[in-house]
Amino acid sequence: MQAGRAAVFIRFVGCNMRCSMEAGPKSPGGFDCDTEFESGTFMSANAIRDSCLEESGHKGNQLIVLTGGEPGLQVDTELVDKLHRVGFFVQIETNGSVEVCPAVDWVTVSPKVAEHAIRQKTADEVKYVRGYGQAIPKTAVNAKNKLISPATNGLCVDRRTIAWCIDLVKKNPEWRLSVQLHKDWGVR
Repeated sequence: MQAGRAAVFIRFVGCNMRCSMEAGPKSPGGFDCDTEFESGTFMSANAIRDSCLEESGHKGNQLIVLTGGEPGLQVDTELVDKLHRVGFFVQIETNGSVEVCPAVDWVTVSPKVAEHAIRQKTADEVKYVRGYGQAIPKTAVNAKNKLISPATNGLCVDRRTIAWCIDLVKKNPEWRLSVQLHKDWGVR
């Protein structure tokens, strides 16, 4: 829902899932994780705030997107308060397996666990990745905005999957299409 808005992305290393094409104990299956988990630098809340200010050109009225991995494992009130104090609007993108800090301004849940295992039950938007042949989910997340995002294999966009998701949205008007354009463009 925030697509097209200027934003600074903070990608947290670490996740409690390991999504892959094959379903398994830590993967719903159907798509590969696009997060690189090997690198990363420890940063304090002050360092994250300062980095956001630098990346935004010291414009504290921008959107900050906390993503991962699973940012819900690390984001706390201290960090969100520091970002708010300099005027940032804070969004978190979570897999829903943990409850997130209630101080964030916008919650996006993109479930990677079975519906009964979702812990973040309320959100501003819920976004499901769907591969070719997968149906509209019966979500456990109470969200005003419901989105379907076509599955990719790394940065490879499957046109058949996109067409499938477009058809899902046409048949289910309470859902919207959310395409990760950065993957189509090859931008990380």
